[in-house]
Amino acid sequence: MKKLILLEDETILREEWCEYLTEQGYQVDGVACIADFYRVFDPGNHRVAIIDLGLPDGEGLDLLKDLRDEGQGLGVIILTARKDELNQLKGYASGADNYLVKPVRLAILAATVAAIMRRTESNTETQDDVTGVWRLNCRDWSITPPGADAIALSAKDFCVLRAIIEGCGDTVTRRAIIAAQDEDYLQYDQRRLDTQMRRLRKKVREATGVELPIKTVHSLGYAFTAPVSITRCD
Repeated sequence: MKKLILLEDETILREEWCEYLTEQGYQVDGVACIADFYRVFDPGNHRVAIIDLGLPDGEGLDLLKDLRDEGQGLGVIILTARKDELNQLKGYASGADNYLVKPVRLAILAATVAAIMRRTESNTETQDDVTGVWRLNCRDWSITPPGADAIALSAKDFCVLRAIIEGCGDTVTRRAIIAAQDEDYLQYDQRRLDTQMRRLRKKVREATGVELPIKTVHSLGYAFTAPVSITRCD
């Protein structure tokens, strides 16, 4: 079943949209705030996100920018009461695929979701074809995606990836990742880690066309979400 995530803080609207889209054959995860979005969002399964702009704990455009900076390739629909041209332009500039204004007819919402699903389906199927085992090589500091060539890593990037991968699918805290680089957590500028993760995602994507299967757990850390094997040094 095709899966999407819907971020809307108004309970009645969220429940109505979730119910309707479920009837259309989608599996819908409805959330009310950005924190819940990060908690629920699964980049390996969610193909479309529907995002409101004004939210109780932040701005939807900032969330969208963060998703694009992380290299998330899912389709994104902005659904908001802001109908002015400036906000629409900001939405598209931030990476939205579509911009819908409330109130929206349910049939239009469903048709928009279906159109984006079709556009993203070929990319998703390509990734699904290569959902084998990733390989981290500790001997030559490289990561090898399924069906692709090895990607050489810097010492820092290798330490970060190894720390996340050794979490065995669980969330590895930012503190633990920073410690793995022999850095002092209290002195470390955590923006460096965010920049490093964006660079890693981009490097893997540009080298292979495959997204690095790392889930961002907002304010906590990261989790590796695909099967992986590790070639040890010994």
